[in-house]
Amino acid sequence: MSPSTLLIGSRGSQLARAQSAWVKAELESHHPDLEVKIVIIKTSGDVFNQAPLNQIGGKGLFTKEIEESLLQKKIDLAVHSLKDLPTTLPPRLCLAAVTRREDVRDAFISNKYESMEELPPGAVVGTSSLRRQSQLLQIRRDLDIRNLRGNVDTRLRKLDEGQYEAILLACAGLIRLGLAHRIIEKIPVEQVCPAIGQGALGIEARVEDAFTLERLRCLNHQETRLATEAERAFLKRLGGGCQVPIAAYARAANGQLKLDGVIASIDGKQAYRHSAQSDWQNAEGLGIGVAESLLSQGAWEALAVSG
Repeated sequence: MSPSTLLIGSRGSQLARAQSAWVKAELESHHPDLEVKIVIIKTSGDVFNQAPLNQIGGKGLFTKEIEESLLQKKIDLAVHSLKDLPTTLPPRLCLAAVTRREDVRDAFISNKYESMEELPPGAVVGTSSLRRQSQLLQIRRDLDIRNLRGNVDTRLRKLDEGQYEAILLACAGLIRLGLAHRIIEKIPVEQVCPAIGQGALGIEARVEDAFTLERLRCLNHQETRLATEAERAFLKRLGGGCQVPIAAYARAANGQLKLDGVIASIDGKQAYRHSAQSDWQNAEGLGIGVAESLLSQGAWEALAVSG
């Protein structure tokens, strides 16, 4: 392959293709001499797309095969939804860029109701996320939360078929797919705290590949990178993944970085929240500090219940 050609590894879902196509266009725009191609790679998460994520292994299911291709030099970079990327990367791989964040909120989608408040008691709501489930049950314990797996179009089809009265999805994915019109309500982060890294793309590459790393610098958005660094440090300190309802959201506040962290039990009966802020240079320390504050409050009990 010519040194002026880069191969992007991507999952085959419509959303993954859209995200990779955006990265391809950005790279070719910034580097007119560069040819970028997309290579579709099927992951375990795509194959086992019915069982709940917490039962089949969590986040690594969406990245393992792509990372293997990267290490074997079959591709030059990998495009992930950052929320799917584990906090510890394999040796020789690095997070080369974090893109500017899209809307971080979760979307309430329904064909019958105009808001979450309008849902009647016992309404069937679909989500594959324990994070969404636990926080939703804190607001509406009377809802019937059921597992919902599959790509965005599959989940919307199940809603349209009447299998659910409402579903929750990430606003960012719907916007990137041109489906923002399906969003009925954007749920405030104070009600449902987002997933770690939600709304951002993480670009993975090989540590020793200076050519690719240099060309990916144009994709990196420093404010988003530092915010998600705090969130990922929070998650890493807690040792959590898809199996535990953990959420965090960091953003700029008064010239500093503010982080909200949430740990909850799956049934929503226990929830611990803590906020703190620090200088931008201390993003990792902020994440670790918020995690330790929650643990000192007794949040380990919720982790034990969920684990």
